[in-house]
This record gives sequence, C-alpha cells and structure tokens, in this order.
Amino acid sequence: MQGLKNRTPNILVVGDLMIDHYLWGACERISPEAPVQVVDIAKETTVLGGAGNVINNLKTLGANVSVASVIGEDDNGVELLAMLESIAIDSKNIIAQKMRKTSKKSRIIAVSQQILRYDKESKEDISSSSVSTLLESIQKSISSYDMIILSDYGKGVLTNELCQGVIILARKKGVKVLVDPKGSDFSKYKGAYLLTPNKKEAIVATGIEINTSENLKLALEKLKQECDLGVSLITLSEDGIAILDRELEIFPTVAKEIFDVTGAGDTVIASIAFALSCEKSIQESAAFANLAAGVVVGKIGSATVTLEEIEDYEASLHKSTSDAHIKTFDDIHAIIDRARENGKKIVFTNGCFDILHVGHVKYLQIAKSFGDILIVGLNSDASVSRLKGPTRPVNIAEDRAYLLAALEAVDFVVPFEDDTPYELIKMIAPDILVKGGDYEGKVVVGTEFASELKLVDFVNGKSTTRTIQKIQGSLC
Repeated sequence: MQGLKNRTPNILVVGDLMIDHYLWGACERISPEAPVQVVDIAKETTVLGGAGNVINNLKTLGANVSVASVIGEDDNGVELLAMLESIAIDSKNIIAQKMRKTSKKSRIIAVSQQILRYDKESKEDISSSSVSTLLESIQKSISSYDMIILSDYGKGVLTNELCQGVIILARKKGVKVLVDPKGSDFSKYKGAYLLTPNKKEAIVATGIEINTSENLKLALEKLKQECDLGVSLITLSEDGIAILDRELEIFPTVAKEIFDVTGAGDTVIASIAFALSCEKSIQESAAFANLAAGVVVGKIGSATVTLEEIEDYEASLHKSTSDAHIKTFDDIHAIIDRARENGKKIVFTNGCFDILHVGHVKYLQIAKSFGDILIVGLNSDASVSRLKGPTRPVNIAEDRAYLLAALEAVDFVVPFEDDTPYELIKMIAPDILVKGGDYEGKVVVGTEFASELKLVDFVNGKSTTRTIQKIQGSLC
C-alpha cells in the first residue's frame, strides 16, 4: 500500500461502454394472458457496465480517468454520458455513430433472483470513420496518460484497426497498454504491455490445456511471444494470478469469502493499471490486484474497491508490514467508521508494553477474542516516564509499536501522549474495553464511552518490571 495513497495517475480506458439496468420487484402471481410470472416493479437502478466497471474501479482507487469509445445517437447514449459526467469522467474522446445502438442490458430481479434479461445494443464493428476519429482524438491527448486500458467486451468498439492504432501510438510515447481481451484471437492486441485473460480464455487462445505448472508456463510463453508482450499474465480464479516476466511466478488468491465474482476481472486490470502507474513493479501490482479482488468477491454484484478497503483487508490478513498497522488518531477515526458500517465489533485496550513478554501476548489474544478488531492504545515515551519513572521506557515508542503491530491478535496500534487514553477511548467508543484483572474494584478510564468492560487476569510471574529485575541480576 505504500506509495499508492495520494497518487492520482491519469489513465485512459478504451472499450465497450454499456448501461446495466436493473428492475427490482416481487412476483406473487402468474399472468392470466400467458404462463409467465408477473413482476410488480418496486424500483429501478442503473450502473455503468462493461468498460464502465473498469472506470468505476479506477475512480474509486483515486485515478483521474478518461474514456474513449463509440456510442449511438440515442436516448441510452445521452443517459450514459450523463452517468459519466456525474462521476467527473473525461468523455471528450467519446463519439456518437449514426444508426448504432448504445448498449443497455436490462435485468428483471424478483426475490433476489434474475428471471429475465433483455438487451438493446449493436455488436457489429464500429465504422472505419469512427476508428479514424477516435485515433485522431486519442493522439492529441496521449502524452497526458500514464497508462491505457483496452477493455474488450466484444461489442465492436475494439476492432483490430483501433487496437493496433492505440498500441502503436502508445508505444511511441512510452505509455503502457493493458488489455482485458475477448475472443479466441489475441493478435489484434499485439504489442501491448500485458493481457489479463482468465484461464479459460487463455486455453482457447493458446490451444494449450492448462492443467499443470509446465503447461501454464507454456501458455504464458506462447502468449508473450505471439503477442509481443512486455509481461505475460493469466488470472487463475481462486488460485490467484500467474505472471511470466523473467520467470514464472504465481501470486495466490487472498479472498476469505467469495459471494460473487461478477466484475472481478475488471477490478484486477484496474488495480494492476493503477499500481503500475504509481511506479510499482509488476509483482507488487499483481499482489495489490489480488487484495483488491479479494475485497470485491466478498461483495454482491459488480463492485468497486477503495484503497482504504484494501488496506483494512490486508491488515485483517496480517500480510502487511507492521508499519501498516500503526495509526494516528485521524487514521483510526476513518477505520472505525468503515468497521462500524460493516458491522464489526471493536475492542480496545491500552498499556506501555515496554518489554514485550508472554503475559502481554496472552492478554492481547484474549482481548481479541472478544470482538473483530483489536485496537491497542500505546503510551508515548514521555507518558511512560511520567507513569513508571525516569529510567523507563526501556524501548522507545517506535520499537514498542512495531512489535505490537506484528502480533496476529493486534489489528491496529495508536500511540497517545496523555497519561491516560481518555480522548482516544472517547473517539473510538469501543464495543468492548479491556483492562487487566488488577483493575477489579477500581475506576477504569473511559468506561462511559464503551458498551462493555471486561477484565483479563495477567499471567502470574510475567511482567516488564520482573523482566528488568532479572536482567539486572536481582532475580535468579
């Protein structure tokens, strides 16, 4: 996650735009006119589909997004442009072609089940004049893009002429082109930096049955050679992402729960493009894309993901560095808001944790068992000195925070300057406040802001003071 926040790369998406239209209702009877269900429509919703889902993913990650495409001169085209404008997408490279239908897919949903879909769209290739107009428009602005994505949904926008035109223009300017391919012939994408076919698409395109690591490498090599790619990549669904750069590397999936894989491919290519645009390596970008996909497959429907969601998800997997778990007051405030939105139970405890020992670890493990997210308030060096005396702390706050953050039980560490964590507890308002068993019968700071207080007994004979005494030779 380092190096991705506060970055706004300029990314151009070229591809098939469409509107995903949903009619939601209930079905309680059969029509007297024909043996079909009658759906009483309660609401209608529309979202960007096709390449529009890639755009949405890039936007939520923080990129400046432009789009180039061809739509129809129709009401659906007007609606689509309005949807792009509402999320501040640069659409000057969109042209309307006469006699073409803007893609709109309407789905009727009853009792959370799709019972019918009807489409209005054109699927034939766009005209040569539209290709020429698009290329002329892209050429004028191509120097301003950090990355270009070709998002092919097989609706006729990404013709061979347009794909090759964009790739040639991009290579002249040193701009990488990433492609989410469609069909069995990938030759029109020749010269791109990478493609993101899934396993099934790669099998069809290469003619190689991918059932062993050797065959996987052969397929990657064939794609790289025949399509003149900078890097060869195949997505492997629940098995992660395979990359052939200098050697074969597989980045395992990190999804904890899978509810819906709709749009996961769009998230993968958007995430890789975003990370590469922020000067991450292809390996770092693939790992980042796996995290992003792990978030979206835990959502229902075509979904997007934010950097904050990815950061929280990475922290929950304990695959991030300790630094990523050490937060400021402002950081933790935003994390708490997101956690509450997702129904998470928040646990808080605090202490000096000067010399970490088994008593601390067991105490924190028990604390974590009370909820979903454990936040540890950590006394600053000055605070420890005031509480424990001028010879303490033994370890500075940065070291103490890093060690705490490395523990599996600890989700986040928040240093504080005061003698007590009163203001921190007030801000967090935890579901569970945890303190040591020695607080039995005593006033615990911040209990008025917590839903419940739990006391946990310490491990006998385990304390920082005792450890220091032993080091100094006072104990055998």
